[in-house]
Amino acid sequence: MVKIAPAQAEKFIARPDPAVRAVLIFGQDGGMVRERAETLAKTVVDDLKDPFRLADLTAGDLKDDPARLSDEAAAISMMGGRRVVRVRDVTDAITPSCKDFFAALPGDALMVFEAGDLPARSSLRKLFEAEKAGAAIACYRDDQRSLPGVIQASLRDQGHSVSPDALSFLAANLGGDRQVTRRELDKLALYKGQEPGTIELSDATACIGDTADLTLDDLAFSVASGKLAMVERTLGRSFLEGSHAVTILRAVARHFHKLQFVSGMMGQGLSIDEASKKLRPPLFWKTAAEFKSQASAWPQSKLTRATAKLLETERECKKTGAPAQTLCSRTLFEISTASPLRRRTRA
Repeated sequence: MVKIAPAQAEKFIARPDPAVRAVLIFGQDGGMVRERAETLAKTVVDDLKDPFRLADLTAGDLKDDPARLSDEAAAISMMGGRRVVRVRDVTDAITPSCKDFFAALPGDALMVFEAGDLPARSSLRKLFEAEKAGAAIACYRDDQRSLPGVIQASLRDQGHSVSPDALSFLAANLGGDRQVTRRELDKLALYKGQEPGTIELSDATACIGDTADLTLDDLAFSVASGKLAMVERTLGRSFLEGSHAVTILRAVARHFHKLQFVSGMMGQGLSIDEASKKLRPPLFWKTAAEFKSQASAWPQSKLTRATAKLLETERECKKTGAPAQTLCSRTLFEISTASPLRRRTRA
């Protein structure tokens, strides 16, 4: 089997190929990894709390007992029925155990492995992409293209539709983690009530207005507008709320990618209004004016340097061992200080 293309992931998860015995689900979005692992497991076992048909392991369990993987795969349920072996938090350290499993393919259990972000050079990822009985599925964070559909489908399942303004607001302030997004939408549906209806902007802001994602959105706008005092306040709040430096850098980078897109469209001759309308999801009306001001003020060359700096700092946070919060703070203040809007916004 080869790696599953993102466009085919949901279809495969709902109805996996019978020839596939083991699936590696990995990626930046831990909530999506867990959600897909559970959906996949339920194609075999309805009750994921059934101890006879589900073995729930961690990578640490295999470290202490490498042979346990094959033993669990070969085990037979006392109550009958096919089993699922779910292994969480895996890394390249379990590659040898997985090679032994693929060499023998004991039993008939479905093996589901969950991992964080694995680079293309990962030995575990390469193994699952190469094995005929294996499959690898990457979980990328919901973006401007996928998130509106997730929001609409989740609310529709609970009997609600969503207005364009509310959808724009939700898409701008959710999406960092699929399961967090689901919980926020469940909370919103509960707030709206059991009777079918339309989620309006006032419902969305009342219910989700205090999330950490909103803080990151405010931070990104402050950085691009050169509001140093506001950057200091919102960055401090983000750290206090537990946001990791990498999460913060990515949130700001998403904002700058949007600015790059609109700036590029303007470079092709579109007006700021025409270019902004091509964004998906559309701009939230309360911040549209500030966004357009930023897109008009920042030259494409400066936007490119800013996004490159954000990406470079993310790599430094992961690899250098230097304090991540310090690296993140330094970069955001550097970009904010360089904002073309800095002279106009001494805040």
